[in-house]
Amino acid sequence: MQIYLPIAELPISVLMVLGLSGAVGFISGLFGVGGGFLLTPLLIFLDIPPAVAVATVAAQVAGSSMTGVLTYLRRKALDLKLGGVLVSGGILGTVLGVLFFNTMKRLGQLDLVITLSYVTLFSIIGGLMLYDALRAMLRVRAGKPARLKRRGGMHPWWMGLPFRQRFYRSGLYCSVIPIALLAVIIGFIGAVLGVGGGFILVPGLIYFFRIPPAVVVGTSLFQILVTMTGATVLHAVTNQSVDIVLAVLLLLGGVIGAQFGGRAARSLNVESFRLLLALLILSVGLRFAIELFIPPSEPFSVVVPESGR
Repeated sequence: MQIYLPIAELPISVLMVLGLSGAVGFISGLFGVGGGFLLTPLLIFLDIPPAVAVATVAAQVAGSSMTGVLTYLRRKALDLKLGGVLVSGGILGTVLGVLFFNTMKRLGQLDLVITLSYVTLFSIIGGLMLYDALRAMLRVRAGKPARLKRRGGMHPWWMGLPFRQRFYRSGLYCSVIPIALLAVIIGFIGAVLGVGGGFILVPGLIYFFRIPPAVVVGTSLFQILVTMTGATVLHAVTNQSVDIVLAVLLLLGGVIGAQFGGRAARSLNVESFRLLLALLILSVGLRFAIELFIPPSEPFSVVVPESGR
């Protein structure tokens, strides 16, 4: 059964979209990360226009984050003060990202920018995660701790910058400058690539600021919910590229798949978990890199400018 997507302007199989979003939802539940970094590339591979894929997945990520935020809020595992700093930086980054997105679209370079960004980002993130996972596995096999523990009282220099605040729920006393800067970068990336940024934010808060993982996940989801909602509204208003029909199908499949993924995660070894996630990210980056060297089926195209319609 096929359904016509009004904004993407093409028919697509309902079962294929549900199956695809369900598989991504399963992976999201299995690895505990947002599925936008996988869902957007897969939609592009299905010939969904990149602008529509990015904007629509932003809507899907915002919707799927809502239930997670409510769950962590009930558990009191969400630092609202830290979330406020992340949201402030994330909104600024989102606005800048949408402006950059629209500029590249107007210049006709959006597809190339998205492809190069995915190759670069996934190669760096996936490579670092693969190195970290392999090093931890080798240390465990040698009978050593997976990671060296920092000695008490030692803090990185960026935590001592001006405008320090105490975040009681996270057990953190730190400058808001590096936290806000991290949020700006992730908000920018999310608006341009249609990803929530949790796969960057969660490791960043844990490794760079030593915030407890239980608090990090809920706070990250809160930031993703607000910034992706903002990105969805901005994309819908400025370039009308949010396909509601596609977003509803993606959200439905993703919610169902995430339930099964969460159950499967209970039996997954931690180190194997990190290794598989790193390989997954690298494989998507490699797929985009291959796209750069494959000649298009139609090397020339005709575009009617807005003024001529």
